[in-house]
Amino acid sequence: MSFDQIAWLPLCAGATIAGLVLSFLAFRRRGAASGLRVAAWALLPVAAYLTDALRSLWTIGVTIVGFVTGLVLNPLVWAGVAVAGLSAVLFVVSGVMRGRKLRIVGRRKKPSADGQQEQPVQPAANKPAVSSKSRPSAAAPKAGKGDDDFSDIEELLKRRGIS
Repeated sequence: MSFDQIAWLPLCAGATIAGLVLSFLAFRRRGAASGLRVAAWALLPVAAYLTDALRSLWTIGVTIVGFVTGLVLNPLVWAGVAVAGLSAVLFVVSGVMRGRKLRIVGRRKKPSADGQQEQPVQPAANKPAVSSKSRPSAAAPKAGKGDDDFSDIEELLKRRGIS
């Protein structure tokens, strides 16, 4: 059925009159706010007819119904929906895998054979901070008892080349 085959004025006027009757009942039972809200909804069919917006609403409705029936009844469209779903799943899986890879790279690696932990290489990390000539020897005598609290820290810094 096409848009021009329907008598829209009597249909819209009937919907508006029925809505105004319901508006009166809502006004008496629930109050003025409820009655006015129903009256506002009841006036929309006549407003759509008078502004010729009804033709646009008809076109939109026919287009949506055509799209949905074409989607439901066409196996080729369902194949496209399945491929789109597979694509979405692959995006999610690749994101999870990438997140795991970044998390593993960010961690320190397991201890190597000599017992020291390997760390990611940083720029200038392989150069000592102090030249080996000015570095104190490991056989240097330890400081007095007052420095025992920092002796472990000093030893660690010396092993790293920091004095």
